[in-house]
Amino acid sequence: MEHRRLGRTGMRVSSVGLGTMTWGRDTDEVEAREQLDVFLDAGGTLLDTAASYCEGASEEVIGTLLREHVHRQDIVLVSKAGVRTWRTGERPSVADASRGTLLDTLDTTLARLGTDHLDLWLVQVPDPTTPLEETTHALRMAVASGRTRYVGLSNHPAWVSVHVSDLLGSGSQGPGLAAVEVEHSLLSRGVERELLPAAGALGFGVIGYAPLGRGVLTGKYRSSTPPDSRAASPHLRSYVSPYLGQAHHGVAEAVATAAAGLDRKPVEVALSWARDAPGVTSTIVGARTAAQLQGALAAEDLRLPVQIRHALDEVTAPALGYPERF
Repeated sequence: MEHRRLGRTGMRVSSVGLGTMTWGRDTDEVEAREQLDVFLDAGGTLLDTAASYCEGASEEVIGTLLREHVHRQDIVLVSKAGVRTWRTGERPSVADASRGTLLDTLDTTLARLGTDHLDLWLVQVPDPTTPLEETTHALRMAVASGRTRYVGLSNHPAWVSVHVSDLLGSGSQGPGLAAVEVEHSLLSRGVERELLPAAGALGFGVIGYAPLGRGVLTGKYRSSTPPDSRAASPHLRSYVSPYLGQAHHGVAEAVATAAAGLDRKPVEVALSWARDAPGVTSTIVGARTAAQLQGALAAEDLRLPVQIRHALDEVTAPALGYPERF
C-alpha cells in the first residue's frame, strides 16, 4: 500500500486507513483483531478512532490489541475528542471543545489505548459555544506535553480550519495544523469547494472518511436493505439513511456501471476514486467483517482510467454557488 506524507509534516500515513467506529459494539474484539491483521498485511498503518465511538469501547478494544497483539510502532494512531457523551439513553451527546473537556478526554483516551501518545489528535466537531482560541490552546498544550505528535480538526468548515491554522502557527511559531479529517466520497464532495484548496494553500493534510458513501456505493442497497447491513441497524440506520434517497441512486448506478466495464466490484471503484482524489492524503474505510475489508482493499491495484474518473466526476460534481463560481 502506498504511504504518503501528511501535509507539510514529517508524518507518513497509508493511503487507506482503517476506521473503528463500530468496534466494541457491532464489531467484537475477535473480529477487530482479524480486521487489523488484514489491514496490516496489506501495508496499512493509519488506525482511526475517537473517544466517542461506542462510548469509548472502540479505544478499549484497540488498547487490548496494542497490548496483546500488535506493536504500537506499527500503527499511526489517530483519535478524536470534543464530543461529550454519556451512557446510552442518559442524555444526547453534545459538542464540547473547551480546554478542560478536551484535555481530560485526551488523558482518558491514552489510558484506554494503553499508550503515552497519539500520532494525530483531532477536535471531532465544531463547538459554537467555545472560543477557537481556547480550543487551539488545548491543542498546543497536548503537543507541548508530548501526549500527541500532531493535531488537527475533523468536520470543521474551511474558514475555521484556516483560522485555527493561523492561531497554531507553524515551525518555531507553534505546532501547526497537521490535518483535517472530513467526509469525502462520490456522494459527499462539498469539501472540494473551499476546504481542499485551503489545505493545499496552507499545507495541512486532508484525510477523507466514508469513501464508500456510508456503504451505499458498494451497491448493496440497490434493490433492498440487507438485514445485516448498517441501514438495518437501529443505532446506525440514521447514519446511512441520508444517502438512500432517489437523488443518490444515480451515482450508485454510475459506480456499478463503471465497475462492470472494468470487471471490478463497485466497492473497489468507489474506494479507488476517493483514495486518489486530488489533495486527499488518505481515506478511511470501515467494514463489518474482515472479509468485507479484504474486498475493499482489493482496490489497491486499481487506478481508474482518466475517462472513467472524468465521467464519475461529471456525474457527481458539487454545485458551485456564490462566491465560489467567481
